[in-house]
Amino acid sequence: MLAEKVITVFQTQTVTKGKIGLSNTRALTKIQSIILIVVIVVPLIGGSLAYILLREDKLSNTIKIGVFTDLDTENGRTQWQGAMLAAEQLNDEGGILGKQIEVIGEDNDAMSNPDPALLNLALTRLLSYHEVDFIIGLAANQGFMVQDIVAEHETIFLEFGSNEDEYTERVLEDYDKCKYFFRVTFNATSAFLGATDSLVHLREITGFNKVGYIGEDLGWATGIMDGLDAVLPELYGFDVVYRSECPFDTIDFTSYFVAAEAAGVEILVPFIGGFNGIPFVKEYNDRQSPMVIFGGFLNSVAAGPKGWNNTDGKCEYVSNVLVPAEAGYPLTTKTLPARNAYIDRWGEIPDWGSAVAYDLMRYILPDAIERAGTLDVDAVIQALETTSIETTSAKDFVFTSSHDLMMADPNNPDDDHSMVLLFQWVDEKQVPVYPKKIMDQAGVTYTNPDWSGPWD
Repeated sequence: MLAEKVITVFQTQTVTKGKIGLSNTRALTKIQSIILIVVIVVPLIGGSLAYILLREDKLSNTIKIGVFTDLDTENGRTQWQGAMLAAEQLNDEGGILGKQIEVIGEDNDAMSNPDPALLNLALTRLLSYHEVDFIIGLAANQGFMVQDIVAEHETIFLEFGSNEDEYTERVLEDYDKCKYFFRVTFNATSAFLGATDSLVHLREITGFNKVGYIGEDLGWATGIMDGLDAVLPELYGFDVVYRSECPFDTIDFTSYFVAAEAAGVEILVPFIGGFNGIPFVKEYNDRQSPMVIFGGFLNSVAAGPKGWNNTDGKCEYVSNVLVPAEAGYPLTTKTLPARNAYIDRWGEIPDWGSAVAYDLMRYILPDAIERAGTLDVDAVIQALETTSIETTSAKDFVFTSSHDLMMADPNNPDDDHSMVLLFQWVDEKQVPVYPKKIMDQAGVTYTNPDWSGPWD
């Protein structure tokens, strides 16, 4: 238990002593080390909040966990909040191995300004300046560099957000060097297999076979569309009738829908990762486009739990990839308690980043440390390699031999490993529509739009 926890909220833009700007996370972490407190920066629209958790226990009796992400962004903020909620709960229960958890954040600008030099600096500060015991965070497209740095410091790095298969393949190729690196989110192969299998699933339900996709003219989106071009017609028998790449800042999608409709698209698969998903969804609904939006990826601000308000309810019938805590679906016994605790603590619904960070801090890492019975790095690595635990997103979370996320067979009802999950907005609720076994367990059906289309 924390002997004392005092939360002080500053509504100003600076901490008066030393004039530390709250948006400057590097300056923030420096003051942490000087005055031996945990300072948590949470950037919010229209202002900033600093939560100062005062503690009586000595830092030598703590486990330091670094959060390595882009703290200045919405996703980075929610990842931090998920990690903090988990740490607070653990500390209230006595910590890990009797030690309290100290969370230290470093802003790596991975999403807003992905500069390798900035990532290197932030990671080195966590390792050399703060001397953290473990790191969770986002390697972005610098996984090789991250692996090299944490190997030099012999520190475990639990990564979320990158999907390059090469990062974990390297664990197999050079285990002694790369054994410190684990990934807890889907790799590119898993995401791609989920995309293709979900389309087959939808075809079995609807009979639709004419596919189109629209994606940002960025590498992540064009790469997936190239892969779909290569396999959908030849291996799965789909008729790909439309493909378009749009500038990442596109806000008017009228011409794209006109072209997709003219091509006879029945299933439109989007790959739009920004806030422009909101006008995309609105245009779809306003014109009552005669197709379904299914699979791919839309930013959760447009199709997730916040999407209903952000789109004025126009995300109805849209299906998107989400995590269970985000959609409010009780996939495991951990899902809804964590979701409710997050809402109580932060006043908002968790997203994928907060859910992943929470699972790492609350279940995956503590479980491995407790089973190892020590903070010895090699012992904890061995424990992580034998992880089999329930989280908010999986009934049985397991790592592969390459330290990647073990994925379930979506067609095996007895396989409880991690899954790509699709949820559809129906009557202001999000219901699971893929994989089939989850849809069947939930007792729901896929719902076509209430306007005219190929479903008539």
